[in-house]
Amino acid sequence: MSVSDLAIVAALVFGWGALSARLERFDVTAPITFVLAGLLLTHGPLAVLAIAPSPELIKELAEFTLALVLFSDASRVGLHELRADSGLYVRLLAVALPLTIGLGTVLALGLAGTSIWLALLVGAALAPTDAALGAGMMADPVVPARIRRLINVESGLNDGIATPFVSVALAGAASGGQAAAHGPAAAVAELAVGVLVGVAVGLLVSTARRRGWVAEGFAGSAVLGLAVCAYASAVAAHGNGFIAAFVGGLAFGTAGGRRGEPLVPFVEETGALVSLLVWLTFGAVVVVPAIEALTWPMVLYAILSLTVVRMVPVAVTLVGSRLDWRTITLVAWFGPRGLASVVFALLALEELGEHTAGRAVAVITITVVLSVVAHGATAEPLAARYARSLAPPADGDGDGAAQLPDVPDRRLIRRTANHG
Repeated sequence: MSVSDLAIVAALVFGWGALSARLERFDVTAPITFVLAGLLLTHGPLAVLAIAPSPELIKELAEFTLALVLFSDASRVGLHELRADSGLYVRLLAVALPLTIGLGTVLALGLAGTSIWLALLVGAALAPTDAALGAGMMADPVVPARIRRLINVESGLNDGIATPFVSVALAGAASGGQAAAHGPAAAVAELAVGVLVGVAVGLLVSTARRRGWVAEGFAGSAVLGLAVCAYASAVAAHGNGFIAAFVGGLAFGTAGGRRGEPLVPFVEETGALVSLLVWLTFGAVVVVPAIEALTWPMVLYAILSLTVVRMVPVAVTLVGSRLDWRTITLVAWFGPRGLASVVFALLALEELGEHTAGRAVAVITITVVLSVVAHGATAEPLAARYARSLAPPADGDGDGAAQLPDVPDRRLIRRTANHG
């Protein structure tokens, strides 16, 4: 990257920060803005950026960002809060997620024209959700905190749970169908290592700060290092780094309590800033090849992936959960595809190459781009409509929003909605 490229990228970040409030009135989110900027500024008559990062570099940047987002989200949610709705989390993660992967795989096999292993790659890569793309809803205080927390925790854990399925798919595609080394036992071992590393690392800074070992001026930096350490340590130990980052955040939030809350925004802001670069490079490098390979079956798959493949398993799973149909519809729709899907697509490019993985990566890319636009544009309007449809609770506290801390807003991604 040249100095002029750096100046342009810095100007884009500044421009978004300066104009974001006005753009949000038109439901223009940061992912929409930066994907479009990356596309327009590197292709066509407006091509002034000469950046050409490798898929490996983008993947590492996206992994780093995802780890920070997972850690910061989890650090805002204490274990005692998860216990109240543990049944809903089990339904979404243990039942709806595998159903979504299975349905997405079958559909990819029929529409995308890929092998069974690449179809599994598409189904698994597009199953995880990214609450940041619906940040207009996630930051809207008129939506009950319980519902926003449900979506937030689901998106935090499903990335790591889907990772073993992606690993099996990549191993099968690379070895011509022999994926025994990445079977169920290996997947469970990865998850277990991720949990153990996350718990161990997550308690470190909380313990040190409680005992007065940490200078306040460096506490935020220490937590940032903690988030990266949780992810990297788990990967180095052949565990699941995303699960480690999320569990590490849970451990930090639970052990640190209210004293640890002021340290989390430093991690959030760093993750939000780096995510802008991920979306910019995604638009610059990945989108055009996907558009060039675009076919109508791919478009149809992307539409079905965001609707039927996601919404039907979630709706079926939540039947009988005492959530009304409006809430079930909201939870089912707000399953945006974002950073995790980008990471998995770039991982496929790195391990399998363009020739083998190109079609599957194109399907994933088209779905993510469609999700960026659709979920970004509908987040606030649908959240407002849903809030209006709710009858005021008789005791003024229907979902416990007053007692439970709010879910985090992602700074630089979308400003917390101000509803007075």
